[in-house]
Amino acid sequence: MNTVQALAFTDERLLHHIDTTTDADLDALEFGVIGFDAEGMVRRYNAFESKAAGLSRSGCSVTHCFQSIAPCMNNFMVAQRFEDAAESGTLLDVTIDYVLTLRMRPVKVKLRLLAAPGARMRYVLVQRAAV
Repeated sequence: MNTVQALAFTDERLLHHIDTTTDADLDALEFGVIGFDAEGMVRRYNAFESKAAGLSRSGCSVTHCFQSIAPCMNNFMVAQRFEDAAESGTLLDVTIDYVLTLRMRPVKVKLRLLAAPGARMRYVLVQRAAV
């Protein structure tokens, strides 16, 4: 089994692993990965999230994360935490219970927000309950 496939949503070094792996390896994960740059533009979007959200990867590429892809996360609980961490130059690694509401019936999920000072990407990871 590939190391990336064995990564868990709760892995303490997940930011490093995700940031250094290929997009193809991200597709092996069993949770959603949305990676965006400092300007909020989506640069990485894995197959799990594409299928779960019903959004094509090509349609998400270089689109603003919190304005187009996930406007339901454009609030103090999610988007503002990334801004606050960047402004203060601190590590962000927090997991929250959340309800997704865009383009679907409300879906309870866990979000893991990951960002580090100097990192090229920031990530929202989405863990959905097993169906």
